[in-house]
Amino acid sequence: MLLEVIATTLKEAQDIEKYGGDRIELVMGIKEGGLTPSIGLVKKVVNSVNIPVNVMVRPHAKSFFYDEEDFSVILEDIKAIKETKANGIVFGSLNKDTTINEEQLKKVIEIKGHLKLTFHRAIDQSSDVLKSLDVLKKYDVDTILTSGGFSNAIDGKEKIDKMVQQKDITILAGAGLTPDNVETMLKNSSLKEVHMGSGVKFERKNENEINGEEIKKVKDILKRHA
Repeated sequence: MLLEVIATTLKEAQDIEKYGGDRIELVMGIKEGGLTPSIGLVKKVVNSVNIPVNVMVRPHAKSFFYDEEDFSVILEDIKAIKETKANGIVFGSLNKDTTINEEQLKKVIEIKGHLKLTFHRAIDQSSDVLKSLDVLKKYDVDTILTSGGFSNAIDGKEKIDKMVQQKDITILAGAGLTPDNVETMLKNSSLKEVHMGSGVKFERKNENEINGEEIKKVKDILKRHA
């Protein structure tokens, strides 16, 4: 089983790898739900760790609707990320009616090249999570980060389990997971990937540093459910 952990700094990324994290989601603006990090940070991180790094591509935290100007920034960021050693990008966009913006998704897929694509928690704000999953299955999307349409993954467990059963796209469960509740998430589930942020930081606070012992606890739990 795979553990993805959010990093906002070079040190956090290095600590995630040091303590056994399997993949990094690199972001800035964690209190805003994650925004595109600087290209300087991207380059430093991907050249300093050996585990995969997926980079958030989100120009603002106003919503998951992007106008033409916003989307032009998104495309430029993807082009820059593609020139680094990043493993993938984390992207998602909606129409004003909260359906998946397929036109923007197609364009992102067209230019992303070798980069893996995770469609992020924009899906949780879509009009219907399961219908949105059916839409995403039509495209070259590798992973969906989701809490099942709820504010946290534990509350969304039943919906996440239904999504996992689709088997066409890897489901990455995230939002509110910690070493204390992740086992509940995994019971009677075929889930293979989990995503954590503050759950593996000191005092469960985003502004604090990575707590290596908490990552180790999660990894031990994942091994038992592998």
